[in-house]
Amino acid sequence: MPDSLVIIPTYNEKENIEKILRKVFSLPHLFHVLIIDDGSPDGTAQIVKKLQGEYNGHLFIEERKGKLGLGTAYIHGFKWALTHNYEYIFEMDADFSHNPEDLIKLRDACQNGADVAIGSRYIKGVNVVNWPMGRVLMSYFASVYVRFITGINIQDATAGFKCYKKRVLETIKFDKIKFVGYAFQIEMKFTAIKHGFNVVEVPIIFTDRTEGVSKMSTRIFREAFLGVIQLKTSSWFRKYEQVEK
Repeated sequence: MPDSLVIIPTYNEKENIEKILRKVFSLPHLFHVLIIDDGSPDGTAQIVKKLQGEYNGHLFIEERKGKLGLGTAYIHGFKWALTHNYEYIFEMDADFSHNPEDLIKLRDACQNGADVAIGSRYIKGVNVVNWPMGRVLMSYFASVYVRFITGINIQDATAGFKCYKKRVLETIKFDKIKFVGYAFQIEMKFTAIKHGFNVVEVPIIFTDRTEGVSKMSTRIFREAFLGVIQLKTSSWFRKYEQVEK
């Protein structure tokens, strides 16, 4: 039984999904992949189902009705991963903004002491390709803002390319995770750190999508901005079980 599962949420990713899957399955380490598709009207799920015949037992899909949010998609995938007893559980986008080859680096970090490994755009300078300067600055200073408000020492607080050890997801109470967009990524990092897990950043190069449409919106950014304050204040009244080192 392979020990690694890559969770990829999708909504209208027909241009990217076959290419990203073939790339993941070509890696020297065997990764299983779980697609969480939120009712893509462009036929993304049908492409995945066709590929399941080729990658039998390695490729899985869970279909949901309508766009239910990134956070709920990942939590759905986390529960599925725990049920199927994977040791390393990854978050990754479908659009090649995350280089599948970096899955190996994230897994290596978790094998060598990390409980959560973050594919970080900002741990060694600013490693972002094809973003306009305004968006680079917004993303970079969002992490500065998160560090200032929460006190967590993470350079790329909104990063969505991550590897979790199973014990992290077994510890975090998913019903306490409140956010669904960028704030979800911040909340998961914050919660893991509050539990005492070792969260490390691994340098990656982030490349903006060349095909398909970005899911970023003003509403998602606003949720993250206000959610960080709510996250910090609610933590004052919550007890986090401390894990053994």
